[in-house]
Amino acid sequence: MDHLHLPSDDISESTYMNRRDVLRGLGFGAAGLTALSAPGFLRGMNGSFGLDDEELKEAFKPAIGDLHADLFPAKSSKAYSIAPRTLTEEKVASTHNNFYEFTTVKNRVWQMARGFKATPWKIEVGGDVEKEFTLDLEDLLKLAPLEERTYRFRCVETWAMQVPWTGYPLSKLIDRCKPLGKAKYIRFVSILDKDRLPGQSDPQWPWPYFEALRLDEARHDLAMVCVGIFGHALPMQFGAPWRVVVPWKYGYKSPKSIVRIEFTEKKPSTFWNQAIPKEYGFYSNVDPSKPHPRWSQAMERDIGTGKRRPTLLYNGYAEQVASMYKGDEH
Repeated sequence: MDHLHLPSDDISESTYMNRRDVLRGLGFGAAGLTALSAPGFLRGMNGSFGLDDEELKEAFKPAIGDLHADLFPAKSSKAYSIAPRTLTEEKVASTHNNFYEFTTVKNRVWQMARGFKATPWKIEVGGDVEKEFTLDLEDLLKLAPLEERTYRFRCVETWAMQVPWTGYPLSKLIDRCKPLGKAKYIRFVSILDKDRLPGQSDPQWPWPYFEALRLDEARHDLAMVCVGIFGHALPMQFGAPWRVVVPWKYGYKSPKSIVRIEFTEKKPSTFWNQAIPKEYGFYSNVDPSKPHPRWSQAMERDIGTGKRRPTLLYNGYAEQVASMYKGDEH
């Protein structure tokens, strides 16, 4: 079977954005961009991904299929730059994932997630709100205009990537939920489906996954409701059909495949903090000076280049978010 040939070097942010904008300007929507991603087009580029055509198409396939494909790609925002870092290739980001609900083996997640249909999808809203209600996926997708933001992403395991997320500020969803004045935290609960998520049969973990943020953190402009990546809706391995992205925190603070939102006055427990409290705190802000009990956080490895580099405080977003913290949060 033929193999796709794509650039082996890192893709610069400007190259990616310019290519996307040019294609949109020529009238290519999501369907057109998909056609331009076909093997014949890609084989004209240098390098090799090592996956055959069918495997690569499966790795990139949105878990909601063609539903609302007209919303993608969204207009890219120039306000969120990763310079001087480079964009991680889609193939690399799509085949290196933490998603314990499927498996703990990163390069197998995308394979186990193939064929997972994330439609229909309901999101329950409860806790300290004016009125409990349920959103469906269409409500979520059209709650606010979508935009694309390229963010740094840092895992607590010290690997890092830079990818273009599609979504809108989490504050827009919070406003729709109408939390009461006494609410201080927002809690997220992910999908529980042992029939389709084999990792949830492991009794050592307190499934379903759950995470939480302080409400002022969740309202920060950088915090996103994310429904897409690389110009299309999310493939399942990224947490389809929607997830939260909080770029100044370690990756596990950005919960995936969310089915319930709750607002609370008291600080709620979180998955990893409950499972291993001595190793994972509630705040979990990226901080090179605070080592994990079993490894240093001073350096990180870019999964696109394989190169190691110094970790940035708050993952490089200190100027925007440091004022929310005293610096001693765990």
